[in-house]
Formats: sequence, C-alpha cells, structure tokens
Amino acid sequence: MSDTTNTPPDPPAPPTDTSNAKGDGLTKCPRCGSAEIGPVPGSDLLRCSFCRYEWSAANFVTSVGFDSPIDKLNGTVTTTGGADIDAQASNLVTLKCQGCGSEVVVNTESALQARCHWCRQVLSLQTQIPNGAVPDAVLPFRLTHEQAVEQVHRFANKRRTFALTRFKKEFVPENVLGVYMPYLLVDGNAHGSVAGFGEIKTAQYLRGPENNRRTYYDADVYRVTRSFDFTVDDLTIESSSSRANQDTRMNTNNVINTILPFDTKNAVTWDASYMGDYTSEKRDLNIDQVTPVARDQMLSIARQKATETTDYNRGVRWETEQLELKGTRWVAVLLPVWLYSYYEKKPGGSVFLHYIAVNGRTGETMGSIPVSVPKLLLVALTIGTVLEGVALAIVANF
Repeated sequence: MSDTTNTPPDPPAPPTDTSNAKGDGLTKCPRCGSAEIGPVPGSDLLRCSFCRYEWSAANFVTSVGFDSPIDKLNGTVTTTGGADIDAQASNLVTLKCQGCGSEVVVNTESALQARCHWCRQVLSLQTQIPNGAVPDAVLPFRLTHEQAVEQVHRFANKRRTFALTRFKKEFVPENVLGVYMPYLLVDGNAHGSVAGFGEIKTAQYLRGPENNRRTYYDADVYRVTRSFDFTVDDLTIESSSSRANQDTRMNTNNVINTILPFDTKNAVTWDASYMGDYTSEKRDLNIDQVTPVARDQMLSIARQKATETTDYNRGVRWETEQLELKGTRWVAVLLPVWLYSYYEKKPGGSVFLHYIAVNGRTGETMGSIPVSVPKLLLVALTIGTVLEGVALAIVANF
C-alpha cells in the first residue's frame, strides 16, 4: 500500500511575477530598433534580420531567483505564467500595433506572433494571459531542421524491414515539424517514509523429478524501514491534456516523454521572438490538476532512493510508502520537440496516430511506426522452425 500526507499548508504566497515588464506588441532589436527578430538555428541566440546583431534572453532561473536552495522551500511557490487558466478566456487576442496603430488578431491556440498587415511589423504576445498560452520561460531549439530530418530518417530506417509498405511509400522525414510543447517544472522539498521486507539468500537447491525440477531458495527475512528528507529538481510534468492522454489504443503520445530529459536550467525568460517558424501547443492543465502526477513521481523517486541504501541480495519489497511535501516551486515552460506524425488506417476504418519525436536540444529520438503483422508472423514462424530443427538435431546426436 502507499500513502501521501502533507503538513498543514502555509497561506498561499502571491505568485512570482515573471512577465518581465515587456508588455505586448513590438519587441525591437536593442541595436537598430527593428522588429524583425528571430532565433538563430543551432543556438540559444536571437538575431535581428536587418543589422544582424545577436543576443540572448536572460537565464530564467537566475533572473527570478529560483536558484535558491530547494531544501529551504516551504509551501507552494507559483508564477504568473503558471497561474490557473480562466475557462472563459478567449484564444483570440487583439494587439494594437505600436508602429501604425492598426489592430492585429493573434490566435493563441497555435501562434504567439503575427505580422501587422499594414506596416508589416511583427507583433508578439509577451505578457501572460489567462488562457495558458504564454509561459514563464522557453528553452530554445538547438537541433536544426536538417539534423532533425536525419534523426527521423535514421530511426525509421532501422525499422524498415517490418514497416507497412504503405508507410514506406508515404514516409517523408522532411515533414518533421518543430513544436514547442507545454510543461510544468516543479522543484520539491519532501520527506519520504517507506517500510517493507528485505531478503538475504542463504541457500539454493533443486527439487523434484528429473523432468520437472525446480529451483528453491532459503532466505533470511528482515523488516526494513527508511525515513529521510530529499529534494527533486525540475521534475517535468505534461501540462497539455491532449498529450497527457496515454490511451495506447489510439496513439503513441508517450514517446514524447521518452525523449526527456531537457536541460531546463538553460531555459530563458519568455520571449516570443524565439518562436520563429515553430508552432506551439497551449497549456490547459492547472497546477492542482497535475499535482497528483507530480506526487506519484516523487514517491517513485523516494522509493528508488530508499532501495539504493539497502544491500539485500534477494531484493526489498516495500509495503507501505508515505510522502510529505514541505514545499514546491512551479514554472510553466515551453520545451522544443521535433515531431513527425503518421496516421495508420486500420481495417474497419479506425486510425492510429504514430509519432517519432526528437528532443530539440539533445537529439534523443524515440517513436513508433506501423508494422506489417504478416511479416512479423513470418519471421516468428521461421525462427521457431529453425529453433525446432536445432533442438531435434541435438536430440538426434544424443
């Protein structure tokens, strides 16, 4: 059994202001004043399209003081970017162009920038709004499109033998898209308590008739308890309900989480100029909605830490587990993912969504491709026949 407990919470502190005082509208080059700003491929820099000046936004953690010791956290620390989402907030946001005064509409469902149709200046949404579209921080893409294409191509190539013929014909790795995915990062100051039984093997022997022998063990059994403080740094939690849907009958969403971790300490304060030609998804889960997931993962960390302190050669079976959260600190962030998707049409008209995901920082790649079941069965039967033939040959030799 497992359990989680909390000390009485302190009164909630006001959220840390991470709006960086930019407002909305024009973000201008600090050298020439141009609004034509975009990311530099392969780096964390921004570049002005006119004067070619390059710079980087400030590191998020240090700029808001979130580099303070995690073991001193008490209560829940939140940010303006991680504030609860207003269900009534519209996805359509109107920005007033500071260049010519025109009004420009941005659909925050998939974009956080738009170009003024009159003066052509780029307008960006920089201030947090109550629909979850604007985070506290962003981790820029490091992997270029060409590098992502190569990663996707290499991943699929290793699996071509069993891939569906239709997939091989329709596979175009150049269609991989750069997407900023929404996550909540949480630091945790916690106390874990676990109890169970550990076993040390003292003897091993065989019993039973020749044709049905079994291995048995003797072991000394010990009661084991552990109680300790620990901290968790930048635990990465999915904050999009559509991506958190892990229904394996319909999709392979979980492959996106298998490309973790990201170097989140290098995230910079939010600047929509990093969006460039990339798309984005919007956070639609609040902190209280993802807290149970965070607690379960922290409890798993506690269990692992406790196991590492034991030395029972037959292992430990934990039967009770408790987690006390003394303090947490939450940050809303967009993380870079290169994504290739493919819809497999199954017999009967149903579809299954496959993904190949590439970490936009490290190049770590994971995914799934549609396979031909007859090919797999043929190989399995062939291997089975070969093994059966080998076994008969061995018996004949005896």
